[in-house]
Amino acid sequence: MITTISRGVSTSHAASAASSEPLSAPFTYHFTRVSRNAKTGPMAVTTTSANSCPPDCGFQRNGCYAESGPLALHWRAVSAGVRGSTFDELLAQIRTLRRGALWRHNQAGDLTPCAPGTIDARLLTRLAMANRGRRGFTYTHYRPTLANRAAIRSANELGFTVNFSAQTLTQADAYAALSVAPVVVVLPVGATKAVRTPEGRLVIVCPASVGNTDCLNCGICQQRDRVAIVGFPAHGAGARRVQTIFFEGRPS
Repeated sequence: MITTISRGVSTSHAASAASSEPLSAPFTYHFTRVSRNAKTGPMAVTTTSANSCPPDCGFQRNGCYAESGPLALHWRAVSAGVRGSTFDELLAQIRTLRRGALWRHNQAGDLTPCAPGTIDARLLTRLAMANRGRRGFTYTHYRPTLANRAAIRSANELGFTVNFSAQTLTQADAYAALSVAPVVVVLPVGATKAVRTPEGRLVIVCPASVGNTDCLNCGICQQRDRVAIVGFPAHGAGARRVQTIFFEGRPS
């Protein structure tokens, strides 16, 4: 296997080969019009079945906040097809949101892949088009391959904000240097103060994480042209494992 790594962003011939494998399991999407999560506030949120997550996400079964607590129960039901709907039905629900509404895609789950490790650009474009006139945003752990970068850049240009989600400050620098999309990164448990990446980029702590506001009244993650990286202190039952990844500086 030939692998090249540049500033925390890696590509692999083996990964490219794997991406040609077909996806057989269906994807399920759940739309919640008014979230009861205190952190998000009473905004619309969605959940996508767990098979949407990239197979190489470093947090899978290793600290992912959505794999424990009340959200995990909901996510398992969506992943099992017990609740939720099709992608077309999801788009129809998004179109019912009022103009200018702030909403979050994927409180659990990720963007829909067309092959392992590869975002389905066609579906992402349809999602971005359904969002037109609204202020949707999300985060992705998919690697910034050329194909994924193109899909994410297009979605952002269409007004649907996709944030690259980094596991370390070094990786956050690498993602920001691509100039494709805004970046977020995990931070150690209990972090409350802004920090700098190794290359000097500002990382502000998510205001909702420190109790100053909620997502509905903040909206910084939806700002596609922001310079600052948003940091999320590790939380949930697996917070210590997430923190370990952060300190090890291990790329996702």
